[in-house]
Amino acid sequence: MRHPLATHVMTVIPPSIVRETKPFPWAGLVVLAAAVFLSVTSEMIPTGLLPEMSSTLRVSQAQVGLLVTVFAFTVVITSTSLTALTRRFPRHVLIMAVLVVLAISNVLTAVAPDFGMVVLSRVIGGLAHGLFWSIVSAYAGHLVPKEQIGRAVSIVLGGGTLAFVFGVPLGTAGGHLFGWRLTFVLLAALMLVGAALIWRYLPVVPRIARPTRAKRRQRTRPPRDRTIGAVAIVCIVTALIMIGHYTVYTYVAPFLIDQMDAGSAAVAPLLFVYGIAGAIGLVIAGSVFGPRPTLGLVIAIVVTGISVTAMGLTTGILWLSIAAFFLWGLAFGMLPPLLQTRLLHTASARIRDTASAFYTTAFNVGIGGGALLGAVVFETIGLGYLPFVYVAILIVALVLLLAMRRRGRRRSRSVPTTGSVQVAEPANPA
Repeated sequence: MRHPLATHVMTVIPPSIVRETKPFPWAGLVVLAAAVFLSVTSEMIPTGLLPEMSSTLRVSQAQVGLLVTVFAFTVVITSTSLTALTRRFPRHVLIMAVLVVLAISNVLTAVAPDFGMVVLSRVIGGLAHGLFWSIVSAYAGHLVPKEQIGRAVSIVLGGGTLAFVFGVPLGTAGGHLFGWRLTFVLLAALMLVGAALIWRYLPVVPRIARPTRAKRRQRTRPPRDRTIGAVAIVCIVTALIMIGHYTVYTYVAPFLIDQMDAGSAAVAPLLFVYGIAGAIGLVIAGSVFGPRPTLGLVIAIVVTGISVTAMGLTTGILWLSIAAFFLWGLAFGMLPPLLQTRLLHTASARIRDTASAFYTTAFNVGIGGGALLGAVVFETIGLGYLPFVYVAILIVALVLLLAMRRRGRRRSRSVPTTGSVQVAEPANPA
């Protein structure tokens, strides 16, 4: 006979404990990471295929590089409005639809008879890409309890890192061997496979009900958040770093071939090495500088500047410029996770979601702006000047970052240690 205490014990277990026993949703998170991998590869693949696309489409390599600008600026301009327009659609279906649209975009790129058609296909891809990024991180957070959100988001965003390690180099190698058009066709086919995997393995999450009109009217306007200024500086620093980076990275293939004299066959292996270096930098950022992101950012920016300068000055010595290229990949691999961490440390809990949205916008402004600036420099003063433009922009970003750090330290000394204000201000300025 069951002891009466057993029934009592079973009834007092908190629901949160029961929820924690649910298995970690590895399958769903992995297929989301695969979708991120495909989306980022689709965005960045032109950077490795500039010479081939330029020759076929009969436009300059700088014009082909502007495809990255078109893609990124489409994301910036349309992602917010598209997210609002599709808010009533099931997220699960929307992610599948986004992958299908990306597949269509890549097929249109592959069959495009001229550069204008390629631009149109990239605009279509940018529309889907922006909507995708407005969904994916939040979706990962819905799959797990609150205490596991960081782990889940890291797994999903790891797909973006793998895109630079494997996606872009493999796509570049395939383009060199079989032609760039086939690369886009294969990428489109993988998008359709990804959509099928999303349908099969990604758990469906309920949509959050919107507040009624009466409840929205009852809301009072909250006081201005004290962390808005610091968040704005982080976003500006992010945009500057990405502008500098994509000034060079968008045109990395012609730089490796024409400036470093590495040969076209070496582009894909070197991009693979660069991606591996970035993955190492990502691990260093999380394991060493996670608690002190500003210190990590300062070190990463300085090392990036040194390595890019060395790469620009040693183009006549192949082994030395390749070593600088690897160091650049390692240092830059630290920057995106540390910028994201700095943002989350800076923003108060009340504006964290909004801050993340502005961060994404700043990131894409940097991608598009960098590709545009690189095209102008490429066409006017020459490919060899790109690294030095990058370094000049990094110096501006570093000055802003150090000014923010100094201001944060001054505030942390002056703000009382009790009260609600302390919650809004980051306690650790580093």
